[in-house]
Amino acid sequence: MSQIVNSAELRRCVDSTWDNSIVPELCNYVRIPNLSPLFDPQWEQHGHMERAVQLMADWCHRQPIAGLTLEIARLPERTPLIFIDVPGIADTVILYGHLDKQPEFTGWHPGLGPWEPVIRDGRLYGRGAADDGYAVFSALTAIAALEAQRIPHARCVVLIEACEESGSPDLPAHVEALAARIGTPSLVVCLDAEAGDYERFWLTTSLRGNVVGTLDIQVLTEGVHSGMGSGIAASCFDVLRQLLSRLGDEASGELTLAELNVEIPQNRRREIAATARILGDAVAARMPFALGVQPISMDPVELLLNSTWKPTLTVTGIDGLPNVRDAGNVLVPRLSIKLSFRLPPTAHAANAAAAIRRTLETDPPFNARVNFTSGADSSGWNAPPLDPWLEQAMQEASLSVFGREGMSMGVGGTIPFMAMLGERFPRTQFLVTGVLGPHSNAHGPNEFLHIDYAKRLTAAVAQVVARHAGR
Repeated sequence: MSQIVNSAELRRCVDSTWDNSIVPELCNYVRIPNLSPLFDPQWEQHGHMERAVQLMADWCHRQPIAGLTLEIARLPERTPLIFIDVPGIADTVILYGHLDKQPEFTGWHPGLGPWEPVIRDGRLYGRGAADDGYAVFSALTAIAALEAQRIPHARCVVLIEACEESGSPDLPAHVEALAARIGTPSLVVCLDAEAGDYERFWLTTSLRGNVVGTLDIQVLTEGVHSGMGSGIAASCFDVLRQLLSRLGDEASGELTLAELNVEIPQNRRREIAATARILGDAVAARMPFALGVQPISMDPVELLLNSTWKPTLTVTGIDGLPNVRDAGNVLVPRLSIKLSFRLPPTAHAANAAAAIRRTLETDPPFNARVNFTSGADSSGWNAPPLDPWLEQAMQEASLSVFGREGMSMGVGGTIPFMAMLGERFPRTQFLVTGVLGPHSNAHGPNEFLHIDYAKRLTAAVAQVVARHAGR
């Protein structure tokens, strides 16, 4: 049986490490523009990824954790992976995070920016601190806080990858190469998910899949005067509108392709209803709506269903159009459109990608030249039922650290590692959590880490790890 954790002492230890060590180091991390390979194909030559890896490795080596070993795993033509092994009793716990970042994006508030950290009102602003630079610091701090009280814990393997924002293409090769050393975990702790609010411990129970692709449309070989060409040649936008209409309802945005939809499990519907009762209007309020703009629905249940278990499509980029100030009266010859499909957790990404391509390319309007190429297809993940010990441990940790019961919810994003591990270790339990609460805005402008919540989350994870050892 595990010893009783002194919660007050645990919080003091965690808070001290965050204040004196983690926050300054995260500020240094924010300054490194270590974009994921999808956004920086020359990442190796630029050296930013290596700087981030070394920063984290140096910090990890300084932590007061008995027997800790760290290796920067490298494979040819792949991003590195930080592999940390901490000895312990019983079986193995994996703690996971990533260190690569999304691009800068536009729209940062005055005084804020992606590569210069700013602490304001208890929030650390800058790209990557919350998604997901904090993870390795939080994981080792949780372990160190237990060891400071001589609380037993299982062997802990910490995996920090460097290509999650690109769909984790390098991670399977690393896991395969390290399989014998990783072993078979009984618990996986993922620190890359969301929080419904900053008032309690949140457990993620599902993640949507993702199909990202480029739709190329060509009508002409060169641009022509719109007064001469319109009415004779269709515009690329005419073709685009008709193609996107094939995928679903224009008015509601609902996607109707069979391969993109699944039957929503009843237990997830009940979970969503419970979450909606807690969050209410805050579900919609998470979005930075322009003045007067309304959400798709006023029903929080419907919004949670839409964003966690229904497929959606977002147009995230267009090439081929000039800037507004430079745009003349010209019918553009071709467009390239970046499409991002979010899939229900149990949808098959490869089948969905094939159906999307078939639907868009078959019999194109006006016989336009149309091609859809997907490059990052990731299936989602639906958590297995919680063992009673984990459900109890999560609730005990939430009550101890936050003073409120913990909650569970699905998340609209994608973490490819979870689907891979779920398939590889079907009997493993998962604690998927994170600091991406309301308005934290990962991937967008003004991304921030809520420092106090990160501290509390670290303490809560420590308590679950302690409870795991004595289950």
